[in-house]
Amino acid sequence: MHHTTGVTKSNMNNVSRLSQLEKFSRAVALTGAILPLFLIGILKFTAIEVAALKPLISGTPWLAWLYLVFGEAGTSYLLGMVEILIAALLIASPWSIRAAIAGGFLAALTFLTTISMMFALPIWEAGSGGFPWLNFVGTFLIKDIALLGVSLVILTEGLQRLHEANYHAQGSK
Repeated sequence: MHHTTGVTKSNMNNVSRLSQLEKFSRAVALTGAILPLFLIGILKFTAIEVAALKPLISGTPWLAWLYLVFGEAGTSYLLGMVEILIAALLIASPWSIRAAIAGGFLAALTFLTTISMMFALPIWEAGSGGFPWLNFVGTFLIKDIALLGVSLVILTEGLQRLHEANYHAQGSK
């Protein structure tokens, strides 16, 4: 029996394909966070979205104060500006460590906030028997758990890149 050690051409091809798949997967995940933030962010400047937010924000005690401070339209516009800013930071995140950290952190905070609404709002479809059948609000909010995960990955990778940059900077002194 002949046994060889070392890297074979087949193994190198597999590593290369996996590396390409990893890059593609990261791009899809990043796009999956950027698009909702940007598209829903610009939607916040429409009367339809201002109205759609009313039951969500007014029904969540820890967010209802926003209406007292900014009004209904102002709150929607503020949230829209924040979401668009986060989308821009996430777009820049592959090239900028600061953008990755800030964008990942702000996106995680945004999605934690929307997920927290599930504890204040009715999310179970009573007509179908309640849990585990989600109603419209539940289906709207539950997706943010995955977006929170993507945001935390972006934040973590940004922090890792910062650590590596600091390590290399100290090593070159």
